[in-house]
Amino acid sequence: MRLIDQDGNQLGIKPLREALRLAQEADLDLVNVAPKAKPPVCRIMDYGKYRYEQSKREKEARKKQKTIQVKEIRFSPSIEEHDINTKLRNVKKFLNKGDKVKLTIRFRGREITHQDLGRQILVRMAEEVKDISDVERQPKMEGRHMIMILSPKKEKNN
Repeated sequence: MRLIDQDGNQLGIKPLREALRLAQEADLDLVNVAPKAKPPVCRIMDYGKYRYEQSKREKEARKKQKTIQVKEIRFSPSIEEHDINTKLRNVKKFLNKGDKVKLTIRFRGREITHQDLGRQILVRMAEEVKDISDVERQPKMEGRHMIMILSPKKEKNN
């Protein structure tokens, strides 16, 4: 097997017994880092310390990740002006926070015959927030619901 010491220097191709002896003398572990290679590559290292540092790196990466949530705002086709303004404020708040917004209009009973009213509400909402959002999915009927998805605009670093 090809052996690498704790400093990253190649010690050449050594038999398994000699590699184990060198690792024990250094009071470290012998770790098989590339078992599929010809010959297999092993490294002398402190495996516990390696795992600890690896978990710290993963935690740092998770901290820097931005999780995007999808917030849902529901309407009915007979919504009043003041209610639209209230829901519009919430949509803006969610988009500014970096979340996607799913706008849903629920048609109940005979309201289903007035799909044009629902589409007008969704188009108006998209128009009101077009400076801070992009329409990810145009208004579309799914059963008794009309759904549209807005996503926050990506900043262009020019």
